[in-house]
Amino acid sequence: MSYISDIFGSMVFNDDVMKERLPQVTYRALKQTIQEGKSLDLNVAHVVANAMKDWAIEKGATHFTHWFQPMTGITAEKHDSFVSSAGDGKIIMEFSGKELIKGEPDASSFPSGGLRSTFEARGYTAWDPTSYAFIKDSALYIPTAFCSYGGEVLDKKTPLLRSMEVLNQQALRILRLFGDKETKRITTTMGPEQEYFLIDKELYDRRKDLIYTGRTLFGAKPPKGQELEDHYFGVIKPRVQEFMKELNTELWKLGIPAKTEHNEVAPAQHELAVVFSNTNVASDHNQLTMELLKRIALKHGLVCLLHEKPFAGINGSGKHNNWSLSTNEGINLLEPGNSPRENARFLLFLVAVIKAVDEYQDMLKVSVSTAGNDHRLGGNEAPPAIMSVFLGDELTYVLESIEGDVAYDKEYKREMTIGVDAIPAIPKDTTDRNRTSPFAFTGNKFEFRMVGSKLSIAGPNMVLNTIVAEELSWFADILEKAENFNETLGCIIKDTVKNHKRIIFNGNNYSDEWVREAERRGLLNLKSTPEALPYFASDKNIRVFEKFGVFSEKEIHSRMDILTEDYCKVINIEALTMTEMIKKDILPAVSSYISELCETAASKKSFLPDANCEVEKALVTKLSLLSASLYRDMETLDNLLIEVRNCANVNEAALFYRNSVFSKMQEVRVMVDELEVNTAAKYWPYPTYGELLFSV
Repeated sequence: MSYISDIFGSMVFNDDVMKERLPQVTYRALKQTIQEGKSLDLNVAHVVANAMKDWAIEKGATHFTHWFQPMTGITAEKHDSFVSSAGDGKIIMEFSGKELIKGEPDASSFPSGGLRSTFEARGYTAWDPTSYAFIKDSALYIPTAFCSYGGEVLDKKTPLLRSMEVLNQQALRILRLFGDKETKRITTTMGPEQEYFLIDKELYDRRKDLIYTGRTLFGAKPPKGQELEDHYFGVIKPRVQEFMKELNTELWKLGIPAKTEHNEVAPAQHELAVVFSNTNVASDHNQLTMELLKRIALKHGLVCLLHEKPFAGINGSGKHNNWSLSTNEGINLLEPGNSPRENARFLLFLVAVIKAVDEYQDMLKVSVSTAGNDHRLGGNEAPPAIMSVFLGDELTYVLESIEGDVAYDKEYKREMTIGVDAIPAIPKDTTDRNRTSPFAFTGNKFEFRMVGSKLSIAGPNMVLNTIVAEELSWFADILEKAENFNETLGCIIKDTVKNHKRIIFNGNNYSDEWVREAERRGLLNLKSTPEALPYFASDKNIRVFEKFGVFSEKEIHSRMDILTEDYCKVINIEALTMTEMIKKDILPAVSSYISELCETAASKKSFLPDANCEVEKALVTKLSLLSASLYRDMETLDNLLIEVRNCANVNEAALFYRNSVFSKMQEVRVMVDELEVNTAAKYWPYPTYGELLFSV
């Protein structure tokens, strides 16, 4: 057996371990809970908990924790030992079914968006048996949902699980109409591609902006960036390779199927991709992956940057969200079939996604909107802020032929009448990939490329699941009442293409022409987070989330407030960091250099009265003017940070931060970068872009 096979999943309480350690009756009951969503009897939970505890202790665990995902964007955990008193100063190791199923962490300090008062501390975690427990750092980690004392959702996992169940129900309705009585469950599958930067820790420790904000607030462009395109897929450096080797080992132990690793486009940028899995599991795995990226990098004297745009002027980092639908038998519903009926089914699911993206383009943009991602979207190979769907020429021709009732003559020379039997074989993967598209069909899945590198994928996938479920529900309502199924099916496909083809675009999403064309088509262009977030609470979006029980209206408003507050806090921290760096480091450094230039000129003149001091004079003049201008703008920035307190509400504050504070920060940066270019290296207080990007 290979090394990978030996270690893969070795720290996971997975199906093989459960089969081995649980009584058959208990195992079957637990599998029913996992596969069919049936409630778990407490007596069964006791048996599972005891087996889980014994296994964990054998693996060296001393504690257990309910591992959850609050609205902070990262995971949370509180550790309790297995130790219980046995009297006479002795202990026993215990773990009950009640402790497995439910926990009670203090919830007072987690974001709630006004759902609860700070003094209301009680919160609950509930075991998610669909995601395997695992061991990390001598603790048994139990994936859980998180809610308030009143039952309101406070995490990212619960809405995702709800949306997956909703999509399962509506997709099954469609399959039953096509005569499929065997499929028991449909799940969304995900394979995220995680991009990240690696820089030397010693240099990182000397950059306050990286420490406080995760990105560089200043930095002049180095002589070499990514122009030569020599880093992309290039030879991986030995130090990075050692990091990747250890990372893969730790991921495999946790059952995370890490598969692909390579250098990305920008210097110091890399990518990790995993094999597809259930979306809930993929989301948990990605949270673990981001944690391990940071932790293992430190062991190699590196720092992993997950910010969407840590360096200006070169590629930012995204997380390509490869989304698809699969039956419990492994049939991909977004893959063209081998018969007209299979292709009719494929086309119905395809146009459901197209319709969903068109009607809910605002929610998809909301799901990826953060202060960090605002820097990335629209530049350096990141998709633009305008939502569109790439299908490729062949598939677009198929849909156009259906819409127009004309012959599909690209290859198959067959009349495209609406009857299901007339639908031809549909070409598979006959088109190139479009790296500029925010939402691209790539053969048997959709690649949502707008997701930011540090963002939890739970949110975007929750939105995708819900909006596609809405369209499938709408289709099913019509088809279930149809007198002629094939005729009605054809009409649905044709009308959907006709009414929503505006969202389909196969060209260059970066071009100015597309921006104008998108506006003509009536597509949204939400360029910043404060512009996008209010759409979360539109009547249309509240209706669809409430319809399926994914969110209540109260929970929607709380999420919107949390996201808006987070945006404000991020920009505020960045602005404060910027002014501190300028006051305490940059202006004093430039002043010292000016003093040296003046002393040099004076020395030259004292030694040789006719000596030429034009260089010193020009530099002193330039640096003095820039410094004075920078100081004035820094004072303006300080005043803006005071003025923002007068905003009437958080939405007004977010717009003020974007339009006033952030805009002024951009102006300040230009001056600082110009000072860096003209200041001697020995005086400049921070490692430069050249050092940060090329030192590893």
